[in-house]
Amino acid sequence: MKINKLETFTKPFVSFVKITNDNGDEGYGQMSTYNSDITAQIFHKQVAPWVLGKTHDDFENLENLILEKEHKFPGSYLLRAIAGLDTALWDLKGRIEKKPVVSLLGGIPGKLRVYGSSMKRDIKPQDEADRLKKIQDNQGINAFKFRVGAECGRGIDEWPGRSEEIVKIINKNLDPSTDKLVDANSCFSPEQAIELGYILQDNDVTHYEEPCPYWEPEQTLKVTNALKIDVTGGEQDCDLRIWKDMIDRKIVNIIQPDIMYMGGITRTLKVAKMAEEKNMKCTPHAANLSLVTICTMHLLKAIPNAGKYLEFAIEGEDYYPWQKDLFLNNPFKIEDGKIMVSEAPGWGIKINPKWIEESNYTISEIN
Repeated sequence: MKINKLETFTKPFVSFVKITNDNGDEGYGQMSTYNSDITAQIFHKQVAPWVLGKTHDDFENLENLILEKEHKFPGSYLLRAIAGLDTALWDLKGRIEKKPVVSLLGGIPGKLRVYGSSMKRDIKPQDEADRLKKIQDNQGINAFKFRVGAECGRGIDEWPGRSEEIVKIINKNLDPSTDKLVDANSCFSPEQAIELGYILQDNDVTHYEEPCPYWEPEQTLKVTNALKIDVTGGEQDCDLRIWKDMIDRKIVNIIQPDIMYMGGITRTLKVAKMAEEKNMKCTPHAANLSLVTICTMHLLKAIPNAGKYLEFAIEGEDYYPWQKDLFLNNPFKIEDGKIMVSEAPGWGIKINPKWIEESNYTISEIN
């Protein structure tokens, strides 16, 4: 069967893709969030023309064709657009075969542990501890990630002393059995990162994400070699050559590819496989409640080297107003710290029709 039509439904932060084959079968995917209105233009100009009329049975071959035809554009935006195609293709396959994507990948639907992921740095340490404790009491989540440093902060904390204070306060306030993770978002020099790392170790933090500028792997490697806790990273990386180097040299202990930044499930599976061969765990980046989290849920239930939990954003409308009402039937319900990967075909989600009606519509199809 061949790809007959590609439609996009776009707002500035999110763009959904609908694929239709010549048999009338349909599938839905999503391009990466943020500046999705730009990504949608790239989709129709640099992705759709190469795949319309092509058979859709070999996703990797189809996506490699796009990358070959657009070899002068090897960067992030093209892959963010390809993610919309790839995730729609997996949904289409699931709907045709009447299987969830997790089953297509060799896994089994079911419950998946989450860690609550805070995005806020402007919050006071005690206020952060209080809200994490409340979420823990209400939803049973027993793992949390919070922010240290300043985003790409050039060695400067969000405010003086905040990182050390929040690490100690959260360790004091949460149940001792709670897994604690931190994310520095490329803030520190190796020396600063190691110094803070000793404080993390003393306060039972087990996951130290992106301590140094991610584009300086030698700096991160110094931190990885100096500490006893897991140094993690990779969310921004989408070039398979960079991933091979990161994994071969063990720049980090745990890899964190983002399915949407990578170009979809198909390419993310290649990275996860590379890591598996080096006995490294994969805990993908999934920092908002769009389709990226749904896709990551299916992936984690299928790969043999999955990390302990799914990243699950805890922010509401004050931080992510554009997340509101994307899907029907609440696919993000948490019970006892776990989320359910659906048995429904494809991604098992229903995009809100009202959201679709209010979006900007574009179509590419065979004339």
